[in-house]
Amino acid sequence: MSALSSDNNAKRKDGKLVSCKVVASDIIYKDSLVSNDTSGYLNPGSDTANHRFAGVAYEKADNSSGAAGAINARVQKDGIFEFAKTSATQADVGAAAYILDDQTVGTTSTNGIQCGYITEVVDSSTVRVRIDVSAR
Repeated sequence: MSALSSDNNAKRKDGKLVSCKVVASDIIYKDSLVSNDTSGYLNPGSDTANHRFAGVAYEKADNSSGAAGAINARVQKDGIFEFAKTSATQADVGAAAYILDDQTVGTTSTNGIQCGYITEVVDSSTVRVRIDVSAR
């Protein structure tokens, strides 16, 4: 393709809620952290090498008996969500949040899959995370 020489119709679509193909033989739960694997399929969030944070599941998607891509799940790409965090303290506010599993974040992790920034500490085991800065 060459550079434009006239106006273009880019066919804009809202990017706050998107549909993604779900990995084979797994279940995505509503309001869980989700990531894309190296093949681009949606997975429950985990601290897995080479995964990329996708967002927060808008709905449950049960593909436990299906092939990869047999069903889709809608994923939220923006907002602030509550997740579990062990030993949460006020000092965590502003820190990067990394996926540990589909409902838990940490300020460090093995594979460094960032899912946003901590905006508030709710209590010693719960934080609020702004995801729109990290969802891809």
